[in-house]
Amino acid sequence: MNKPLFAAALLAAGLTPAFAQTSVNIYGIVDAGLVREMGGTSNATKVSSGVASVSRIGFRGTEDLGGGMSALFVLETGFKADTGEVDTAGTIFNRQALVGIKSEVGTVTLGRQYTPYYSTITGYADPFAAGLAGSAKNLLPTSGSNTRTSNTVMVASPKIAGVTGELAYSVGEQAGSNSAGRQVGAAVTYAVERLNVRLAYNNRNSDISAAAGAASVPVVAATSRDIGTNTLLAANYDFGIVKAYAAFGVDKGYNSGVLPNTTNPYGATVRPTASTNSTDLLIGATLPVGEGTVIASVINKNDKTTFNQDATQVAVGYTYALSKRSTVYTSYGKIKNRRGAGYTVGNGTDVGSGDSAYNLGLRHAF
Repeated sequence: MNKPLFAAALLAAGLTPAFAQTSVNIYGIVDAGLVREMGGTSNATKVSSGVASVSRIGFRGTEDLGGGMSALFVLETGFKADTGEVDTAGTIFNRQALVGIKSEVGTVTLGRQYTPYYSTITGYADPFAAGLAGSAKNLLPTSGSNTRTSNTVMVASPKIAGVTGELAYSVGEQAGSNSAGRQVGAAVTYAVERLNVRLAYNNRNSDISAAAGAASVPVVAATSRDIGTNTLLAANYDFGIVKAYAAFGVDKGYNSGVLPNTTNPYGATVRPTASTNSTDLLIGATLPVGEGTVIASVINKNDKTTFNQDATQVAVGYTYALSKRSTVYTSYGKIKNRRGAGYTVGNGTDVGSGDSAYNLGLRHAF
């Protein structure tokens, strides 16, 4: 008997059905803007998708299981608003795909999800929220699995006296090794009134197992690399008139500082080299002005390797709310590279091609 007929039968008998309450929501962002990139080997003007926030569509839902427990899921894919294409070929839900259980003692989720390190950048450190020309992604190491990981189990604690914690473990799934390709992340957050402080840690194993080759091709040779680690302390405080942001990060080891743009965008004699020992410092602020907000930040990358390829980014932006869902934006970012560093001014989606860029666009959330 289907649910409607079963419910009708119970009501006819004077009984009340006790079906679990379920909710499923469709949500998304459509973001497109004009981008002018300058200072690289070629200047470019283009219409880009996801300049302020990556264009996406997703489904999320919960089911009340009773006893203070609920099941949850998230399925989210990215797309290009300028062309209508999926932003990552060969994928469906490339941004998030997870299922989990939430209770009074915490939440456990399994699947493809954001790392605690990346959530610290977007939610606590960067006043640009990793978008526009001032995105912290231009200098802070967020490439690849520093942003999100597949095959991940994440445990999040409830809030106790303003403190919450997260622990994530991503299985490498390479035959013949339990450690090759695995990643561990953790974060502790203290949030009370106008103050938010978060400490995040990321530990990335980039080894390749000797058994990783398929049966139809020669087995690849085992590759052993240094562990890459990222530690980031971020804080923001709302003074009412202005909200201040600050962050300090330490990046060490292989893949700890992958370059967003892996080409040689300025044609330097000494090619840009991904740092394996660096520190990051960010200072920023947001200032409400009427229905809009002024955003500004300064970020410094201090490369401590022998290449000493440092970089400093200065950025300013402005967003104006046309409604609760629609926002127009503009921004400008400039990076000063030193000794052959190859950092570029990108935005929420693109890595950029030059050392400066302007943005002007519209974002609609639904």
